[in-house]
Amino acid sequence: MPYVAAMKPTPRVAAALLILAAAGAHAQDTTRAAPPPPQRRDSAAAIAGVVVTSTRSERRIEDEPLRVEVLTREEIEEKLLMTPGDITMMLNESSGLRVRTTSPSLGGASVGIQGLRGRYTQILSDGLPLYGGQTGGLGLLQIPPMDLGAVEIIKGVASALHGGSALGGVINLISRRPGYTPVRELLVNQTTLGGTDLVGFASGRPGGGPRWGYTTLAGGHRQAQVDRDRDGWTDLPGYERVVARPRAFYVHPRGHSAMLTVGATAERREGGSMPGRTAPDGSAHPERLSTRRFDAGGVARRLTGNSILSVRGSAASQAHSHTFGSVRERDAHLTWFGEAALTSTRGGGIWVVGTALQQERYRTTDVASFDYTFTTPGAFAQGTVDIGRLSVTASARADRHSEYGTQFAPRLSALVRLPAEWSLRGSAGSGYFAPTPFTEETEVTGLTPLDPLDGLRAERARNASLDLGGTVGSLEINGTVFASVVFDPVDIRPATAGGDRILLVNLPGATRAGGGELLARWNPEPFHVTATYTHVRSTGIDPESLLRRPTPLTPRHQAGVVGAWEDEGRARVGVEVYYTGRQSLRDNPYRSVSAPYVHVGVLLERRIGVARVFVNTENLLGYRQTASERLVLPSRGSGGRWTTDVWGPIEGRTANIGVRL
Repeated sequence: MPYVAAMKPTPRVAAALLILAAAGAHAQDTTRAAPPPPQRRDSAAAIAGVVVTSTRSERRIEDEPLRVEVLTREEIEEKLLMTPGDITMMLNESSGLRVRTTSPSLGGASVGIQGLRGRYTQILSDGLPLYGGQTGGLGLLQIPPMDLGAVEIIKGVASALHGGSALGGVINLISRRPGYTPVRELLVNQTTLGGTDLVGFASGRPGGGPRWGYTTLAGGHRQAQVDRDRDGWTDLPGYERVVARPRAFYVHPRGHSAMLTVGATAERREGGSMPGRTAPDGSAHPERLSTRRFDAGGVARRLTGNSILSVRGSAASQAHSHTFGSVRERDAHLTWFGEAALTSTRGGGIWVVGTALQQERYRTTDVASFDYTFTTPGAFAQGTVDIGRLSVTASARADRHSEYGTQFAPRLSALVRLPAEWSLRGSAGSGYFAPTPFTEETEVTGLTPLDPLDGLRAERARNASLDLGGTVGSLEINGTVFASVVFDPVDIRPATAGGDRILLVNLPGATRAGGGELLARWNPEPFHVTATYTHVRSTGIDPESLLRRPTPLTPRHQAGVVGAWEDEGRARVGVEVYYTGRQSLRDNPYRSVSAPYVHVGVLLERRIGVARVFVNTENLLGYRQTASERLVLPSRGSGGRWTTDVWGPIEGRTANIGVRL
């Protein structure tokens, strides 16, 4: 991100920045009668001046010592036209992020950051854990992007900022704010594989006043159960889902603000063996999952002089009924969270102190030995100072976990403003992760074949990164090198020789991930071109042989080029090409290393009056993992699973057409 030259902030200027953040940094312009023109996502100016909230100091993104990547509303809108029902494509096509299918039969997914497992990634909504402490499984697939105004991404250990669930990084989903002009949007979408989406969004200010506002999201989504390769096993699970999320906003002229939200999701999924078909042993093995989720949360801020007192809290309840063939597992998750923090500007610096309390509770009707209640009180502090062209942020957090004891997480970040609008960032920190029965592997098998947890230790990690960014003429360039080490990593291994039972253990060695990212943007109007490359070398201990080997399902090379032409407000054409390199595989009898593949997509959009008609095609080359090998195992694998891991597309070529009013 190019550096925007600025004088050292005085307390009054810093307080003004805090007021901006408190009023909603990602809000639409509320000082005009009409909304501003949309920002272009492929320009540095599109996000320059944005105040990020995930780092707590709430500074402009170009002044943050810790690198934060922001996806703007324009980019979110593009991905909305591709997958209106979830955020998987939006995240998977961001450099350094990889969405991995965790449950082939039901389509569960998690997002890993820079070669680390997806369970280490904390997903927040306006800073609140509305999707639970661990957002794995189907969380990503149940979040529609229509009401998102921006997405903030912190890569690397972020426990000093957000606790133990953020060992791999943080994805903070920032909601859209209401402007003075009422907004009414409706999107209808149909895919060639039997998917249907109907999503509506509304926002406004009752009476047109400046203080109160609201937004409302409601959606219905349906997908037919699809067997693409006609082998009797589900390649694309069927589902029916409804989602609703209203929000209320309040902004005081003096800078005080508040936001309240409630949400509800109901979904039913079907996968496994197709109706009337069987697994290789001759028995039917349908998989079903019913989900009911309710949540509520709020954020309030009060400005006093050069300080802001912020309070936020949430509660989220999820109930599941899961069927694996003839086995049924019912459970309930409850996550509640509260935090109070004081941010002040004194002595030319920004200082944050606060305390938090979070509880994770899990109860199951059918596998009662895994019930747990984790209560974690914590305290944190952070300081940011500017010394000429140098900015430094030091963060620290101490948690007292009810199961894993006292955990300390420090982080130090620095920004050096270089000549010619270049900047250099460095960051290093450590953190922890509290193991639970839920891993990528148990998403497939369920908890019934899992032995009771015994003597697990908290996973610990260290991370460091160095980032250089700037411009050369009209070309924006950003390069990053990173390294992470996870100690006492938890993995699954067979508990019996036949593999019927499995158990979770701390492996004796560390998981190591390192590499680099390169981002380049070029914007000769009306064209916009973005190129990305990610190199990751990740190794870990194999749980059976105890030998070091490449981490499964982690491609060494990923690259992408996205080009777009846009006639502002009238038409848009976009082309994207992504390359995914070879991946090491585990427990796959068909191959030990995956094949590389190329994904090509084309998006066309045309405005006709108040309607925008769009046509999108994905995977134009038609590559399918199941074209060369089966998804179904010849016999049951570890824990009784019937499928291999998914390392590439299995749905083949797809297209969708829709209209947005």
